[in-house]
Parts: sequence; structure tokens; C-alpha cells
Amino acid sequence: MVTSPRLSPRLPSELRIAWLLYRGNPHCGGQGVYTRYIVREAIELGHHVEVLSGQPWPELDDPQGLVKVPSLDLYPSGNPFRVPWPWEFRDSVDVREFGIMCSGVFPEPWAFSERARRVLRTRRPDFDLVHDNQSLGTGLLGMMADGFPLCATLHHPITVDRDLELAHASSAWRRFNLRRWYAFLNMQMKVARSVPRIITVSENSRRDIISQMGVPEDRMHIVPVGVDQDVFKPLANVERVSGRLLVTTSSDQPLKGLVPLLEAVAKVRTERDEVHLVVIGKPKEGSTVPALLDRLGLTPHVTFVSGVPTERIVELYAECELAVVPSLYEGFSLPAIEAMSCAAPLVTTTGGALPEVTGPSGEAALTVPPNDADALAGAIRTMLEDTELRTRLGSAGRARVLNRFTWRRTALEMIDNWYELLDAHVAVNR
Repeated sequence: MVTSPRLSPRLPSELRIAWLLYRGNPHCGGQGVYTRYIVREAIELGHHVEVLSGQPWPELDDPQGLVKVPSLDLYPSGNPFRVPWPWEFRDSVDVREFGIMCSGVFPEPWAFSERARRVLRTRRPDFDLVHDNQSLGTGLLGMMADGFPLCATLHHPITVDRDLELAHASSAWRRFNLRRWYAFLNMQMKVARSVPRIITVSENSRRDIISQMGVPEDRMHIVPVGVDQDVFKPLANVERVSGRLLVTTSSDQPLKGLVPLLEAVAKVRTERDEVHLVVIGKPKEGSTVPALLDRLGLTPHVTFVSGVPTERIVELYAECELAVVPSLYEGFSLPAIEAMSCAAPLVTTTGGALPEVTGPSGEAALTVPPNDADALAGAIRTMLEDTELRTRLGSAGRARVLNRFTWRRTALEMIDNWYELLDAHVAVNR
């Protein structure tokens, strides 16, 4: 009988984890959410976790566990690509970070990893291992040289984001700028191939990371994402609004499929003029979405909501007749499991890992091919016309989440990976 690494006498019963988060925005994207809940659950399970984060800072249940790693904060909300004042430059990393930004490349993952290494170099006795949340900067190689066992989460290969954006670029100049911006991927792929243990969130992401980033297969391990089922839950006292559709998208990148969804909504509205779309998120500066709304005649029928508390998001799920995840690709999908946890009837595409999240079409959601406005419109019509189907799929979605996608389950599987990493590290170095 093989002894579980967790039970090995060579390993501590209480792990001390340094969790790295290069940007922790709790209201935009999933990194801040992912960090908050895994850290909370790991601490409740008896482990010690400190979060080293760059700006924007994450929201943690225990703020004492946050170690701020200040950056130049070059991409604050409302003022991206800002020019710092001269007195803000403290060291060579700051100077290089600004220079890299001026060259058109995204510098945050590299700069954060170098700053985090400086912090951890003086604290080697304080931690059993380091867990990086997708910075994959070269500073991680230095941490390994300093003796830290290292694990990293790679939610999905950013090569997919790059390729989709390039495919949708409207000019040669736009493609040139995108290639410059995504140049940081060369660094991330090099670092990912050197990390001894990579956690990803789905089988689809695992396959794509292996094929597109060259990470050795035996280093890849799957730990699905979770949802707070006690927060994202059905609200019996809230009535659904007739014709209300809901989509959550932190940006209007091609990856998220907002354009085909808007085209689908325009098609459905030719038969059902009560249909109205609420978007949790907002278009980026210079977005083409407002012009598309005008062209489709949807401007009065699409509402953007941003910066609202979680409680209001749960209410929006309770109010909608139908939630939609129209993504062309997802490494997992927090919006999908949040909608399912709220028992919101759901339509999704089959982009990326979404079939792993929802199951076969008709089980907990209706699914259609990605980037197909006609198919999306058809599924929306089917759902809006069938109250019994919506009720059945909503209940099945909630049950699927409770069975598969809770943060406690995510944390337990993550902790198993930490013990296995430590066991291997101890075996190699004894």
C-alpha cells in the first residue's frame, strides 16, 4: 500500500504557503476570486497562506495575510499606460518595467516575479513552498535557485487569447501592436517548461498547454475551479424578468464572444421584442461595441453594469430568464458555474472547456458551437419558449455545482498537489 504524501512523516501537517498574485483585482477577471477562495479554504483546513500581490490588491477574508508588493501600477482603471512621476522610480526593476511598457510589451508578470523574489529571498525559512498564480515570470526561476519548491497555476494558455485577437485584428498596425503586447508569452512558455508542477483547471486546458506551450505532460495536473455555493444561490423572493438575458464578461475581447451574442440578440428580437440583455462588465476605451449596438439597433436594449457588489450580481442571476456564456474559448468558466450555482437557466457555447463544466447539451445547459450567432439565437429562442426546460436545467445546474465545483473541493485537491510536490522535493534533496 502506497502511503499518501500528506501522511508522510517527512512532511509538515501544517503547510506554509507563499501565494503569488501579480494582479489581484477582485472585480475584474477571475484571478482575485480564485486566490481569495483557495486561500480562505486552505486556512480553514489548517494551513498558513500569505498572499504576495501586486496592484490592484485582492480582497482577502484575512487582510493580515496580504503582503503588498508595490509596482508602478502602470495600468490603473481609467488611466492605462500611465507615465509615472520621476520620484516613483525606486530601482532598476521599475526602470525596466516602464521601458518594457513603452516598447509595447506587457511587463507586469516579469516585474512582479522579480519583486516577489526579492521579498522571498529574505524569508526562505518562513515557507514550505511557493505557489504562483499565472505570472510565470523569470523571477520564479530565481526562487527555485533559492531553494523554494514551486508550483504554479496556469488557467489556460494565453496563446489562445493572442491567436484569437490576431484573427480578429482589423489592420496590419493592430496585428503588429498585438504581437508586441503578447511578446511576454515567450518568457511565460520558457518558465512554464521549468516549473516542476503545473496546475490547470480542465482537461481541455491541459491538452492545449501541452501542445501550445510545450510543458511536459507529466508535470500537468488538473484541479477544477469552484464557486461559493452559499453566496451564489437561488433567491426564492426575486421574480424573473420576462425576456431578460444576462452575460458576464470582464471585457469585450473576441475571446469572450460578445459580438456573436449581440448578433444573436438582434435576431431573437425580430420575434420577441421584450428581449433585453444585461452585460456585467463594460466596453474598453475605444471599443467597437457601441458602434455595433447602433448598427444592430440594440442600444436601448442592452444595459452595461459594472462595479456592483457580489450581492447584486446574485440578484441579477435571480432576475434573468436566461444566462448566456458565449465565449469562443474558456479554460474553465467562473460565470458558467456562478450561473449554475444560482440555478439560472444557461446557454453556453462548446468553446474550450465549457462542455466539461456544463456536461452534455440538455443536461445542465443548452450548448451550441462557438462563434455561431444563428445557433446561439436558436438556443435562446428554445429556452425562452419552454418554461419547463428552463426550470429543469436550472435545477440540474445547481446540483452539478454542489457535486463537483465547490471551493472546498478545489482547496482539498490543491493541498494534495502541494504535498505531492513537497514529497518529490524532499526525495530529490535528501
